[in-house]
Amino acid sequence: MKPALLEVMRMNRICRMVLATCLGSFILVIFYFQIMRRNPFGMDICCRKGSRSPLQELYNPIQLELSNTAILHQMRRDQVTDTCRANSAVSRKRRVLTPNDLKHLVVDEDHELIYCYVPKVACTNWKRLMMVLSGRGKYSDPMEIPASEAHVSANLKTLNQYSIPEINHRLKSYMKFLFVREPFERLVSAYRNKFTQKYNTSFHKRYGTKIIRRQRKNATQEALRKGDDVKFEEFVAYLIDPHTQREEPFNEHWQTVYSLCHPCHIHYDLVGKYETLEEDSNYVLQLAGVSGYLKFPTYAKSTRTTDEMTTEFFQNISAEHQTQLYEVYKLDFLMFNYSVPNYLKLE
Repeated sequence: MKPALLEVMRMNRICRMVLATCLGSFILVIFYFQIMRRNPFGMDICCRKGSRSPLQELYNPIQLELSNTAILHQMRRDQVTDTCRANSAVSRKRRVLTPNDLKHLVVDEDHELIYCYVPKVACTNWKRLMMVLSGRGKYSDPMEIPASEAHVSANLKTLNQYSIPEINHRLKSYMKFLFVREPFERLVSAYRNKFTQKYNTSFHKRYGTKIIRRQRKNATQEALRKGDDVKFEEFVAYLIDPHTQREEPFNEHWQTVYSLCHPCHIHYDLVGKYETLEEDSNYVLQLAGVSGYLKFPTYAKSTRTTDEMTTEFFQNISAEHQTQLYEVYKLDFLMFNYSVPNYLKLE
């Protein structure tokens, strides 16, 4: 009788152990799926310790033969370097940058990236991507981040927030990249967005009223008060007016790329282009080691400013003003290998 009782007790213990193991496994599975629902990319989204840095992937690839993409980006880097050298008197007017010059350079510590954002060159989507990359699991899908949130400065860390030694270390060790666009297409895009959309009242008040006051003869009181009907010809006249350039720096939406990102002082490892936006963006993500779970967001381009649209806007601009405007943006044309547009009537 006693051996039978012992056997029953032993079986009870085994059953309890099996039940506890099953219950523990079930809890772990539930916990895992809760984490995955919050961050389907797992830990990879924040940690790349022990892996190769983006700079190593770019300049010391595992495969010995350079890809066509790597060769293309080397040519773009060379173009910037050659232009800076040929125009050193203009491009290097300022020999030393201050921290304030670095406020457009967004830093991702975890993946060792520095991105200089240029408004009207897909910067909203790239800011979303940088929030995902540097958010340590807080964000997973870039397109779930509202555009307004992407432009909140507190959501991204910029290089000017670091000490001088920290700035120098990151400029030396992190992969630096930017995206550019045909200068006049970008300019027309900025004009359409800031001066033809009724909701942009802050731009109308700050810039529209000023432009109309200076450039429009016999302006009505309503136009002077609202500033919401600026013509493209008036916008161009404002940009080339020497008084404008003496008064204050251009707004970032129409400031030159070389003034925003300082490519003659900062060596950019990658220059992406709006014309090859998805390919170049996904190449950056590949070098960062995140292309397995993160892609550049695709979006409808029905409202984007095209070359044909830009041509139409410049039809009413005089040859004199076209020439003066080209001089303002000349370095961007040369530095990023954009040819003079066929529609321009340069004097």
